[in-house]
Amino acid sequence: MQLKLFVFTIFLSVFWGEAQELQIKGSVKDSNNNSIAFANVVITSSSKTNFTEGTTTDEYGHFKFNQLVSGIYSLEISYLGYKTENVSLELKKDTTLQTIILEEDPQQLEGVTVIARRPTVKRLVDRLVFNVENSTLSNNNVLDVLKHTPGVIVSDGKITVKHSTPVIYINDKRIHLSINEVQQLLEGTTATNLKSVEVITNPPAKYDAEGGAVINIITSKNIISGYNGSVFGNYKQGSEFPKYFFGTSHFLKTKKLNTYINYNISPKKEYREIEEYVNFFDNNNQVISSWYNDENKVQEYRNHNINANIDYEFNDSNILSFSTNILVSPRENSKTVVKSVTEVLDAFKNLDSIFETSNNSVLETFNFAFSLDYVHQFKKKGEKLSINIHHTNFDSSKFQDVNTIYSFSKNGSPFRENKFQTFTDQIIKLNTGQLDYILPINSTTEFEAGIKVSHIDSNNEITQYIFIDEQREEDLLNSDNFLYDEVNYAAYTSYSKDWKDWSLKTGLRLEYTSSKGNSLSKNKVNKNDYLSFFPSFYLLKKIKDKDEVYIKYNRRIYRPRYSQLNPFKFFYSDNVYTQGDPSLKPEIDDVFTLGYALNKKFTFEAYYRSENNPALEIVFQDNENNKLIYKNTNIDNSISYGLDFSAYTNVIDKWNLYVFSSLFYDDNNFFVLGSPNSLYSNSQWAFYGNMINYFTFMEDRSLEINLSLIYQSKTADAASLNSDRFGVDFDLKKMLWGNRAYISVGIKDIFNKLNYSQRTKYLNQDIFLKSNQENRLFVFGFNYKFGNFNLKESKKEIDIDERDRLGN
Repeated sequence: MQLKLFVFTIFLSVFWGEAQELQIKGSVKDSNNNSIAFANVVITSSSKTNFTEGTTTDEYGHFKFNQLVSGIYSLEISYLGYKTENVSLELKKDTTLQTIILEEDPQQLEGVTVIARRPTVKRLVDRLVFNVENSTLSNNNVLDVLKHTPGVIVSDGKITVKHSTPVIYINDKRIHLSINEVQQLLEGTTATNLKSVEVITNPPAKYDAEGGAVINIITSKNIISGYNGSVFGNYKQGSEFPKYFFGTSHFLKTKKLNTYINYNISPKKEYREIEEYVNFFDNNNQVISSWYNDENKVQEYRNHNINANIDYEFNDSNILSFSTNILVSPRENSKTVVKSVTEVLDAFKNLDSIFETSNNSVLETFNFAFSLDYVHQFKKKGEKLSINIHHTNFDSSKFQDVNTIYSFSKNGSPFRENKFQTFTDQIIKLNTGQLDYILPINSTTEFEAGIKVSHIDSNNEITQYIFIDEQREEDLLNSDNFLYDEVNYAAYTSYSKDWKDWSLKTGLRLEYTSSKGNSLSKNKVNKNDYLSFFPSFYLLKKIKDKDEVYIKYNRRIYRPRYSQLNPFKFFYSDNVYTQGDPSLKPEIDDVFTLGYALNKKFTFEAYYRSENNPALEIVFQDNENNKLIYKNTNIDNSISYGLDFSAYTNVIDKWNLYVFSSLFYDDNNFFVLGSPNSLYSNSQWAFYGNMINYFTFMEDRSLEINLSLIYQSKTADAASLNSDRFGVDFDLKKMLWGNRAYISVGIKDIFNKLNYSQRTKYLNQDIFLKSNQENRLFVFGFNYKFGNFNLKESKKEIDIDERDRLGN
């Protein structure tokens, strides 16, 4: 009976709200009638002892205070570079103030000493907000900030949240590049103007159902007309090669025009050594041959990234934006050289033969993305209509030359030589259109709805050549042309409501997908049509002043990457190849989260995730033909659950501490390749821990030292187990010239313990791999800001959810 009464009370509140609540709202502009975003607004009450609340204006200069009672109030409005304004009023009913005009005060900008504060964490009903504006982290790049963001793990070339790859947004605009390209983009984006990072572990219906968690990077708006810019770079020295990174950003704002452009380049050489051991078995599961492979890989690349955005404000209600993201990876600077020596041993571990392989390849990539956005703000505050159209043209080609020499002993005369060449080309065209509508029903209730249509056209070609008597011939058996076409229709609706101590948000997204894959050489067509529902639910309860408890649920989908769908056999050597599967099914996940935030500093989260039909690349040894196959396939299911803990706290003055730890269990269940009736389970309890110490020195706190420790225990990865690893990083940074520049030095992986090994052992599979990379690096970095660097910048990135499928 009590439960029914509680539910009935909630639904009454949804429609009628609380009759005692009063509201004050208003807007802030400068003398040129430009809206001022993120101005500080503080309200105090003369009739209520010790009552003080604060907020900031939104991107349109609006602010509001809810849940007020009748009485006399005073408002103080302030912003750097402007004179402070004060407003007094007697509140008897909901009140909308006249526009508040702030006058410029240039003297405030002269001789300002900026003392950075520590980051803060705020939890909303559907996300965690990591506020870093003017914090010690704002002098880094965005990738460095993610390394310190609660719940985000940046390690081994990957970004993960809850042990899955998140989707990256900037200012609610999704970017979709490969994981390496995403990290390069974030490394080339300064955090000086970063406002906050939103970590959305269970994305609501507004976000595309594709992908896992969402990381939304929010930048501050450029308020004052003027120009500023920056140049930045770093140098990293590993055990083998130096690595460079340079970039520049420029911002210009006039009364109606707001522009941004960023360019960065990363000339790098990466070195990796792999030791691989494989035991091949006969039908009686007895070892008949063992292979030991020693491989050295040098990868050179020089990616060029250009990101630009132009906003034109017709008036306060209408904004038109054009944005572009361009990635160019030229052929002459994108080379990979692989040298390997493989010893073949017989059943008694005696040397049988040796083969040496050289694999030289070049890669060329052009990725052009363009978006056009229109936003209309209605007269009702918060009511907004957004329209987006987008086009991406992706063109990537690769040529490799592979030569293998066979002999019976080291330095012996070759008895056979095999050579082949491969050319691959992938052209993908993406077009999308999207419409979103937001309607505030009242000050505490909001309704959202939207529709989206996407079309993907992919042309994939592989041509392999073999050599017979030194004459090159096309290998028709391993050449193919694969055409892929996909259309996706989506619609969503969302509803949210806030009470004094409760917050509710719920939504539903529907997506209909129709796809067709056509292998021309094999004359095989795969069609797939499906309708999927993606509900989401969030409920948060405030306990006392600083404690919160919350529960979340949503459903997500992972569609196969385009490279996973290609049925080609792409050979790396005579005995190793990778292959996709055009009949791959999409993965559907159900995610539940229960959390408790204590004193706004310490967060405990328990989660459970069920994955149905995960599409993974699994290494499989063909014992009959002595080959290693990296096969893209759907495993049966995967289950993971765990308990996460995070904290940002001050230990003593000038010493802050961030701690994140995760105790989790992964269980992957898959049918063994080659044995479709054998269901195998690979499970493991694991622990991840990250502790970062922030120290500041000198009176103006212009000297910073960060000491971080990372530990990762043994983990389950598809059919394999990865070994544990441990890392210690040290960074020192000195601010110069009144916070206009900085230089930094540091050492990554001081003890060189981040390398790992991987073991795949079940039934007739026995593969051991040991990887050694240049993890220990000496790092030197710099950043210099010019122009009026106190301005707040606005940056936008392209929005097209399918683009992340371009990467592997």
